[in-house]
Amino acid sequence: MITEEIKQSLILSLLGMGADSVVKKENQIASELIGKICLFRTYSAGVHFGKLVERDGRECLVTDSRRIYSWVKACSLSQLAMEGSKDFDNCKIATLVNAILLTEVIEIIPVVESVVKDFYGAKIWKS
Repeated sequence: MITEEIKQSLILSLLGMGADSVVKKENQIASELIGKICLFRTYSAGVHFGKLVERDGRECLVTDSRRIYSWVKACSLSQLAMEGSKDFDNCKIATLVNAILLTEVIEIIPVVESVVKDFYGAKIWKS
């Protein structure tokens, strides 16, 4: 039986890329995001935004973070990061935490400067 790892290795070989070069490129991109405000989609802890302080594999240390339970008027996290929401008042964004260690981060999207203040200025959602 061919494992997922073997499949990925074969695809990379066919493309002329070694697994090492892919990991190096991934690490380079991640290091360029250190210190930037990003959206973080995790496997099981939802979506967060905040400043990326450190990354190690799928673990990210994030400061000044707020969890996004739901958003409106943006079709995807990509649009949310690039354009924000046209209705932040109806988004459900939790309170600010000083720091959080997110495990199983599967997506990191930098947030454009013009939208950062809207995220931090959004009303705090409480139940």
